[in-house]
Amino acid sequence: MQKPTELLFKTQFEEDVHSGLTDFPKHLSSKYFYDEKGDKLFQDIMHMPEYYLTQKEYDILLNHTAKIAQLFASGNPKFRLIELGAGDGKKTKILLKHLLENNFDFKYQPIDISQNVLNGLEASLKRELPQMTVEPQQGTYFEALEKLNSENGSKKIILFLGSNIGNLLHEQAIDFLKSVQELMQKDDLFFIGFDMKKNPQTILDAYNDQTGITAAFNKNVLARINKELGGNFNLDKFLHWEVYDPESGTAKSYLVAKEAQSVSINKLNLLIDFDQWETIHTEISQKYDDKVVTWLAEKANLKIETEFSDVEKQYKNFVLRKG
Repeated sequence: MQKPTELLFKTQFEEDVHSGLTDFPKHLSSKYFYDEKGDKLFQDIMHMPEYYLTQKEYDILLNHTAKIAQLFASGNPKFRLIELGAGDGKKTKILLKHLLENNFDFKYQPIDISQNVLNGLEASLKRELPQMTVEPQQGTYFEALEKLNSENGSKKIILFLGSNIGNLLHEQAIDFLKSVQELMQKDDLFFIGFDMKKNPQTILDAYNDQTGITAAFNKNVLARINKELGGNFNLDKFLHWEVYDPESGTAKSYLVAKEAQSVSINKLNLLIDFDQWETIHTEISQKYDDKVVTWLAEKANLKIETEFSDVEKQYKNFVLRKG
């Protein structure tokens, strides 16, 4: 087997798979769940009754639409609505329709790493809101945000919905928030979703549905390795496992080897051995309370302008401004 220093990786996916599966304990990034199949599985997850996050945020946007729109237009009424990780836009369309119907001066700039997702979103918006200006941007959040930041003269409203911040450990979240803050001007707003701590069973059920959609989504990273890197993972030999620590607020997803096995990945010239019950850590989903959100914002030199929550206060959208 080649030594890692001798390997020339053609893609970041190749490099991350190699480093993750040769590390101890093994790990793979959740960003690699997403391809055409993974995108579809995640849309299915968002419509599951157990996955409360989507409905809670949908209710917030539905019940506070006018207030949110007025907040976006306060000060400089002309703005660009920039959404990080736009997905299918189901929730965002509530805001977009209200902004259009009430003649707000804005344009919508969705960002997503998946061109497939952006194509679907753009097509649906052309059908549903044909009069709206849409400028999709494919790429990572900060590549696209930096590019968009070069447009002078209009205020930015940056949306980050779905509690995607929860995929980051606190130190990573602070770095992420700092990076956004550094690309903000004085009048810009950052509208971001946080899933709050709640009954631990409710959280576990959201990431471990009985129909197996979440398990298929978690295993899709292995399916991608098979398809794109010539791997021979047998997905049936891995168990999707979810744990939640109510003290730290951290939910973690794992793939657990049901039996001892060896897996080859041809493109990486790699043979990986698994012991029975050995894990691959794939994702974290962090849950928050008000103190932690305030602390994260302060560490990133952001201040909380206001917040919106569902009736039960299980989910909150915070509006942050440059500190």
